[in-house]
Amino acid sequence: MKRSRFSEEQIIGILKEHQAGLGTKELCRKHGISDVTFYKWRSRYGGMEVSEAKRLKALEAENAKLKKMLAEQMLDVATLKEMPGKKLLKPGARRRAVDWAMKSKTYSQRGACKLVGVDPRFYRRQPVGSEDKALRERLRELSGERRRFGYRRLHLLLKREGWEVNWKKLYRIYREEGLTVRKRGGRKRALGTRAPMAIPQGPNQRWSLDFVADSLTCGRRFRILCVIDDFSRECLATVVDTSLSGHRVVRELDRIAEERGYPCTVVSDNGTELTSNAMLNWQEDRKVDWHYIAPGKPMQNGFVESFNGRLRDECLNEHLFPSIRHAHDLITAWRDDYNHHRPHTSLDGLTTWEYYQRSKDDQTLNRANS
Repeated sequence: MKRSRFSEEQIIGILKEHQAGLGTKELCRKHGISDVTFYKWRSRYGGMEVSEAKRLKALEAENAKLKKMLAEQMLDVATLKEMPGKKLLKPGARRRAVDWAMKSKTYSQRGACKLVGVDPRFYRRQPVGSEDKALRERLRELSGERRRFGYRRLHLLLKREGWEVNWKKLYRIYREEGLTVRKRGGRKRALGTRAPMAIPQGPNQRWSLDFVADSLTCGRRFRILCVIDDFSRECLATVVDTSLSGHRVVRELDRIAEERGYPCTVVSDNGTELTSNAMLNWQEDRKVDWHYIAPGKPMQNGFVESFNGRLRDECLNEHLFPSIRHAHDLITAWRDDYNHHRPHTSLDGLTTWEYYQRSKDDQTLNRANS
């Protein structure tokens, strides 16, 4: 806006001369102004004192400033609504938002940075490439091979391969690569208080049994008998068939006992196969204690229930089974991997086989010392 060469005091003085009786033409000729300027001054400052004129000018300046701020704020709101991307959480997204505001909305660099909420120095700094390229590639490979493993188990696998990486750094890379495992549904939680299940102090002291059901691609149902050693969490058997009677369960338990010996106790639910006469006779002949959990309380058989969850999540939900033979081969291969390669956080990162062998070595050493 062009600045006037007359101050408020001078304008008020000229208007007072006119009020004193000086004509308009003589007044305009005397001060070198046009008639339009005189009438504009009179409509704006007529009857005012100098202090009132200054106050009016200050109010007009403040009003113009507020209008400008409101217009800028409305422009910022409209720009944020049009800005691509839902949330600007990552540095790359914020830099792209600044570029878009500068190109599409003609913002200055400082104004665009203020709108996005970043410092201009952060925007001008060139992002440094990651120095963990090899680690990221190996992490992606492992997560592709074991799609249901979280960052804790992947960290254990990387440590086995010789990678020295802090778990917090690995978790950050794990999140940046978008490898987070999505949980499938929810799980029921027990209400009230309950006593924790006692853990056996040696292998072959207690086994847990349970059944898992699934179906072939043709719709035919099949079942899996899972047998777990509660001490080492080792899966002793995964028997796959369309029908598993009490006599079949007895034969499978005898087959396992030929290699490992009979357990002291077996824990199971109250299924018809496990409460049949064949099973009751087997318990009595082999002198094996059998503990049946309370009906509707699967948490009392937590070790095998946990194994069932891993089996379904990492194997059954990941494959389609066209035949019983195919299902048997895949589940057997997964059981071998579970026992010999899969790290268990409850076993200090060891596999079930390593934990079982270590316990046997400790027992041998204790007997030798005694």
